[in-house]
Amino acid sequence: MAATPLYCVCRQPYDVSRFMIECDICKDWFHGSCVQVEEHHAVDIDVYHCPNCDVLHGPSLMKKRKNWHRHDYTEADDGTKPVQAGTSVFVQQLQDRTFPSADEILVHMQGIHVTQRYLERRGFRYPIAVPKLDGLGLKLPPSDFTVQDVERYVGGDKIIDVIDVARQADSKIKLKDFVKYYYSPQRPKVLNVISLEFSDTKMSELVVVPEIAQKMSWVENYWPDDSFFPKPFVQKYCLMGVKDSYTDFHIDFGGTSVWYHVLWGEKIFYLIKPTQENLALYEEWSSSPNQSEVFFGDKVERCYKCVVRQGTTLLIPTGWIHAVLTSQDCMAFGGNFLHNLNISMQLRCYEMERRLKTPDLFKFPYFEAICWYVAKNLQENLKGEMTLWSPG
Repeated sequence: MAATPLYCVCRQPYDVSRFMIECDICKDWFHGSCVQVEEHHAVDIDVYHCPNCDVLHGPSLMKKRKNWHRHDYTEADDGTKPVQAGTSVFVQQLQDRTFPSADEILVHMQGIHVTQRYLERRGFRYPIAVPKLDGLGLKLPPSDFTVQDVERYVGGDKIIDVIDVARQADSKIKLKDFVKYYYSPQRPKVLNVISLEFSDTKMSELVVVPEIAQKMSWVENYWPDDSFFPKPFVQKYCLMGVKDSYTDFHIDFGGTSVWYHVLWGEKIFYLIKPTQENLALYEEWSSSPNQSEVFFGDKVERCYKCVVRQGTTLLIPTGWIHAVLTSQDCMAFGGNFLHNLNISMQLRCYEMERRLKTPDLFKFPYFEAICWYVAKNLQENLKGEMTLWSPG
């Protein structure tokens, strides 16, 4: 039986779950964490020299930056290639543009009035802005809570997803490495954290989601304790973005509604109504090969600009298409929830994800299972009512 090949300075077998990089001199493979090369930095290396080879051949050679308006900024800049979303040129152009104010479509409310009864009577079709925490039932850390505090409660060794904004590319690093980056006097890249779900960490004790999200959530109300599938955790996210972070237009997974609260800093949302026409345009845009070169807001009649400042909570209903710009360093909290008020739109969004072949990583966990649990509950309630109505 052949021996298992060993790699890296640690002399361990290949591990598909860990990022590795090949030395261009000796052709051996190394874990990024063992040789201090993070995955999002590796794409900028032209010729990599491992610790042994750089003694003889010098340090690794980096790719030369030739433009700032393309995801691959090493390609030739002949002035004819379109600006791509997320690049520094794109962000500057976006900040210089004017948009209709979201006040045209926002519902401004006090937290105490955002109740299930209100939404059942009035509907949940437009975004709701709440200027203060009072009455929402939302509990959060104090506004002086820092990125270092997140590391203290979550754990520095936790692997998190980060987005290299200029490339609109996802990679994984340890939380402590992101914290080190965040506090660096020089940030070579714009990195954004938008998918740190912390329900299974000590930080969960510091956050209570808005009462409306708890009362309406399918998962909280219908997910059985004895389910074969693990309960989805999508209600508690911590978002940590540095200035000029950008997330392109999207619909939250499974057509979930979402709550956001800006603890400090500022975010700008670009909001588009989920009309039949806009959803069709969005699906066409999402599947186009030049998606990153087309600003989706230009394809629709109205794209609204919504500035969300410190202390504000924003509730976005099912299906709303939105992009997000972090205009200054920012920490925000948020969560997703399915509910009874927009079932048809939730199903439409899910079917769209299937047609677009959205990877499982970016879909609502066990969406079909929760739909069955809700349907089963409804069936049992109807049977109970039929029994009560049946003649003696």
